[in-house]
Amino acid sequence: MQLVDIGANLTHSSFRHDLAQVLDRARAHGVAQMIVTGASREGSPDALALARAHPGLLYATAGVHPHHAAEYDAETDALLRELVAAPEVLAVGETGLDYHRDLSPRPTQQFAFEEQLKIALDCGKPLFLHQRDAHDDFMAMLRPLRDRLGSIVVHCFTGTREEMFDYLDLDCHIGVTGWICDERRGTHLRELVPHIPANRLMIETDSPYLLPRNLKPMPSHRRNEPMFLAHICEEIARDRGETVEAVAASSTATARAFFRLETDNERNHP
Repeated sequence: MQLVDIGANLTHSSFRHDLAQVLDRARAHGVAQMIVTGASREGSPDALALARAHPGLLYATAGVHPHHAAEYDAETDALLRELVAAPEVLAVGETGLDYHRDLSPRPTQQFAFEEQLKIALDCGKPLFLHQRDAHDDFMAMLRPLRDRLGSIVVHCFTGTREEMFDYLDLDCHIGVTGWICDERRGTHLRELVPHIPANRLMIETDSPYLLPRNLKPMPSHRRNEPMFLAHICEEIARDRGETVEAVAASSTATARAFFRLETDNERNHP
């Protein structure tokens, strides 16, 4: 069984002391490939550096998260355009809108999102998107450009049924995390995941965030890491009424098609 973690923040400081062990544990739990999220002006080059240090295992995205939208300027735009030209960078993002915390002013978020949509239009690579409590503005910005954009995933989906079907109607993919394991705020996702077509569903940890709350035993450090993707896959399989093997196979095939990931066989036999 092979899994692909489409969103792991492995540049986070909590991984600096034991990244090699984190990657070993991930592989031991079936995680064959991981996409390292680039979410800031500083973090996106670091994500690319990690991908280059671990070819075939790690890949990267390059973008500026709405929390960091205030840092978006011409220099940042030029940097992202340089980064997305690298073959190890598979998507533009993480970008989008987040009105839940409003760590950057909303007009600033919209500007940074719009500029990164332009990058995606120019480079043709997929979009790795974030949306929280900003659905109407998010859709208003995305919908007019949809026919000119490539593949899109709304990652770490936590929204409503209506939002999910809006994304599916817009031919977007959906990324599901350990949020589904949160009995306080994620139970609605258990009713929604059966309605996501298999060729639109991808899974992710969003490490080190969103540690699944129903892990047993619970790690003492409370840090999420890619090895727990197998647990998320099991939870999704139960809610979809499918075998773990079936969800692993379909989500992995979907992720590899979306990001144009090579398998070991393809790399060894060009």
